[in-house]
Amino acid sequence: MSKVLIVDDDLGIQKQLKWSLSDFDVVFADNRESAITQLRRHEPAVITLDLGLPPDPANASEGLKVLEEVLMLAPYTKVIVVTGNNDKTHALQAIELGAYDFYQKPIDSDTIKILISRALYVSSLERENRRLALSRQHLGPIIGVSESIQNVSRRVEKIAKTDISTLLLGESGTGKEVFARLIHEGSSRVDKPFVAINCASIPENLLESELFGYEKGAFTGANKTTLGKIETAQGGTLFLDEIGDMPISLQAKMLRFLQERVIERVGGRSEISVDIRVICATHRDIQMMVNHESFREDLFYRIGEIIINIPPLRDRESDVLLLAKTFLKQYTHDYGSKVKGFSDSALAAMLHYQWPGNIRELQNKLKSAVILAEGTIIHADDLSIMPGNEDEVLEVFNLRSVRAEAESRAIRRAFTQADKNMSKTAALLGVTRPTLYTLLDKYHLDDLKNNA
Repeated sequence: MSKVLIVDDDLGIQKQLKWSLSDFDVVFADNRESAITQLRRHEPAVITLDLGLPPDPANASEGLKVLEEVLMLAPYTKVIVVTGNNDKTHALQAIELGAYDFYQKPIDSDTIKILISRALYVSSLERENRRLALSRQHLGPIIGVSESIQNVSRRVEKIAKTDISTLLLGESGTGKEVFARLIHEGSSRVDKPFVAINCASIPENLLESELFGYEKGAFTGANKTTLGKIETAQGGTLFLDEIGDMPISLQAKMLRFLQERVIERVGGRSEISVDIRVICATHRDIQMMVNHESFREDLFYRIGEIIINIPPLRDRESDVLLLAKTFLKQYTHDYGSKVKGFSDSALAAMLHYQWPGNIRELQNKLKSAVILAEGTIIHADDLSIMPGNEDEVLEVFNLRSVRAEAESRAIRRAFTQADKNMSKTAALLGVTRPTLYTLLDKYHLDDLKNNA
């Protein structure tokens, strides 16, 4: 059971939490020195940290120092800061420093229990992903702890060391080329070329010359002998993406190449020996194509000595948020964004969305959200996704959270429509200007105040 460290100098609160958090393995500290001691001794996954600690419990300076030291010593620890009832400034400062979440007094046992449970869950996902990354370093950018993706990773790891022909099946955007590259990188051919060609993106009349090359004078415009993709991959790996779109007229020549490991350039008469590994992929139902005779059966068996099915993102629920957080970190760095995380509505929307475009769609949605977001938090609206069943999303929250999210969205929309004029924004919302500013403080919409 993961440890939870409660840092609070109020013995009454310690006693309250000791009984209400009986489902967790809880340890306590009441000042900075004891907090660091407990951190080193127990390595807790989650810490709740009261910012008002001695010797200056009326201020947050000591608590913020503890937060900085904790994150320096244990950067993966999830810290939930606890502040006074109206102390929003220090709560936001703590988030800027790297706190996972914040909670305002008075302490509600049920709420703090939910926050700790969620933090422990996220921590366990991140820890497992780090473990998998260390155990399979050569498998590179595979992010996920779901059983389905782990099964795929294990199969990839096993076949990488062989030259067996592999067929990757999966919907568009599931990462078929990523897995193909990982197979290559885990093989003895890693120091040789990895050459990829998308059979669906090249016109039928050009695909043959792209694959097999051509001799000078083979056709109009063939001014010199040109190597095809197959020869270019000599000694390495050829990745034929969307092979299900390969014209039936070309499949016979491809079959001969795979059987004999020789090719003839277009317009050529001599056979050229090639030593390459072939990995194919398609999003199509290739077995049905074989049944309908739109794909050669003998070619299917030749390219599919090993068949690996890559699961769609909708079947990897436990990986969605892990992927989202990884991409968010990457894109905020790439674009110099101030975005720090996701609102509860965004997290729920991502979990309930079906992701028809899979990982590629998730990447695109997050990239645009990071670039276009007006605040430091990405909301569901920023992602431009609609969950399959909105009622399911709302069940995740209590009424207060739902109302807060709805009011925040309404304020942002009115602010944009009013061309960032506060008086017009208040009028559109049907509230007074002072009430509007109260709402901005309540929902931490500081970016609107700064841009008004």
